[in-house]
Formats: sequence, C-alpha cells, structure tokens
Amino acid sequence: MEQATFGAGCFWGIEAAFRKVPGVAETSVGYCGGHVANPTYEQVCTDTTGHVEVVRVMFDPTEVSYKQLLDLFWGIHDPTQVNRQGPDTGSQYRTVIFAHSEDQSLAAHQSKKALEQSKRFAKAISTTIEEVGDFWLAEDYHQQFFDKRGISSSAH
Repeated sequence: MEQATFGAGCFWGIEAAFRKVPGVAETSVGYCGGHVANPTYEQVCTDTTGHVEVVRVMFDPTEVSYKQLLDLFWGIHDPTQVNRQGPDTGSQYRTVIFAHSEDQSLAAHQSKKALEQSKRFAKAISTTIEEVGDFWLAEDYHQQFFDKRGISSSAH
C-alpha cells in the first residue's frame, strides 16, 4: 500500500470521491501543513493554524496509479482558486498536493505542468506541491461524512 494526501476544499466531498476509486483501500480526513499539534476542527476554522483540510488515501499501486489519483484530484475541484472552493473560504481550503516521496513530488509537478499547458483553465493553477508533514486525523464525525448520512456525494 502507498499513501497520497490531497487538499481541495472541504474534505467531505474529496474523501467521498476518492473512496469510489477501485484500488483505494482506505481514506481518512484530517489536517496537514500547519504549526499546531493535534488541532481541532474549530481551531483549523479560525484560519490561524496554517492547516489544510485534507484527505489521506491508502491505495494499492497495482490497482490504481498515483497519476490516476492526480487526474481525479484535478477534476474534482477548481485548482485556480486561492484559499477557497465554492462557498468555503480560508487557507484551510487551499488546493495542495502533499507529496509522500520524491516520485510523488515529480509526478505531481509533471501533472500540474501538463494541466497548465492544456489551457483547460483560463486562470493560473494555484495548487501548491509540498512535502507531507504531520497528518492529524479529523474528528470522527468528519470521517466518511456523506456515507454516514446517506448523502450522495455527487450532489456536492
């Protein structure tokens, strides 16, 4: 198994999208990239901890490639938005790829460059690619949020 970590707005919908991918064994939502140990959702929402809402994806690379996960990431949010996605605003909603290895970092940079060259978006891609640091698991009620409530994630 390998890990991938993505921030692309509210983690509920992002997690739901990745959970549907064959080869993804497990997902969890949490906080990454900040300077406060073990932050709470309330702290992260103050936009002062530096954390991003993220989904951590455990995947089997023999069934789904990291590149396929990157393709999904680019397709489920607007990577030109700075510190927001839809109605959600704040740096905790920024678009970011947290690389777990040099190979992931290289693949992410290549993927971002290809997207920029495709001219699919009129605005510049604002997604950052960073080395993964500490991952803090979000509170239980955030995990598999849509599934627990019987909500179709395609509506969000």
